[in-house]
Amino acid sequence: MAHYTIDTDDDDLLVEGDYGEGLTCASTARRMALSALPDMARDKLPDGDRRTFRAIVRDDNGQEIYTATLTLVGEWKIASPAS
Repeated sequence: MAHYTIDTDDDDLLVEGDYGEGLTCASTARRMALSALPDMARDKLPDGDRRTFRAIVRDDNGQEIYTATLTLVGEWKIASPAS
């Protein structure tokens, strides 16, 4: 039976997943990778206006089989107000 893990990368830190998580379905691993992205973004805000978040699903051979990417871009449309 195949096993999958999810790695996360927030532009500062790559965290490798654990095959012991019990993920045996690629579709479930994909759904979990997608659902991780909003939480990752929320945890890093407000920490700048540009950041890329990735969740990578790997199989038990270490092969990347799916990648989900969320890119955050914030821009002032007027002169930046003083902090």
